[in-house]
Amino acid sequence: MDFHQIIHLTGYAIIPFVNWEATYAIAMELKRKFKDIDIEEVTLGQIYQWTLELPEFDDDPALVNDEILSAIYQDWYEEIIHKK
Repeated sequence: MDFHQIIHLTGYAIIPFVNWEATYAIAMELKRKFKDIDIEEVTLGQIYQWTLELPEFDDDPALVNDEILSAIYQDWYEEIIHKK
């Protein structure tokens, strides 16, 4: 159960915030939001932009680097291939 389901069930709007260090949490949220996208067509630039657009994301955009974006991509990719 993700936090969106918990909020729906409980009625409480407690939104956990994530930052660049939470690569797995970001990847899972992007996977949920873009469930029909072909991960192999996703760019690091898209991951950057989409992460900034997440309502639960709260960090300085200037702190990101390609290593962090690649880690998000890798977490997302591995989730997809292991769930098939």
